[in-house]
Amino acid sequence: MAKFRKEGGRKMTKISTSSLPDIVFMLLFFFMTATTMKEVAMKVHIDLPKATELTTLEKKSLVKYIYIGQPTRELQRAFGTEPRIQLDDAFANDANDVQEYIARSRASMREDMQGFMMVSMKIDRETKMGIVTDVKQALRNAYALKINYAAMQKVNNY
Repeated sequence: MAKFRKEGGRKMTKISTSSLPDIVFMLLFFFMTATTMKEVAMKVHIDLPKATELTTLEKKSLVKYIYIGQPTRELQRAFGTEPRIQLDDAFANDANDVQEYIARSRASMREDMQGFMMVSMKIDRETKMGIVTDVKQALRNAYALKINYAAMQKVNNY
């Protein structure tokens, strides 16, 4: 049998890069629309309690979050290990700061939506009820009467 070979070897064809900018922009737009920005930097550790009867919140734009738990390990040297109240990205000094936070939050909302504002409390399961009661009393004084307690779905293993 005869072997057919070309003299001079194979030449590599050039790869067209004309569609490369289109692909890069498609990926950029995909990641811009698909990712969500982190709203709050967590400064407290929260291990949510487990529950069986849960409902989801409808309008999350009307929900203001209050986090209660021990400061993270990085912050324990400065703030100690006692449970603290976190409002947005800052620690509250005491429960009275909660009233000011609710007043600011209400003022930033449209007037017709202020009555629908809900406060969701994310509380570590090891937190004592004293600080939770103080926060609830401050919410009552601020006329924030719609309160939600966050929990994880309990898995039933039969």
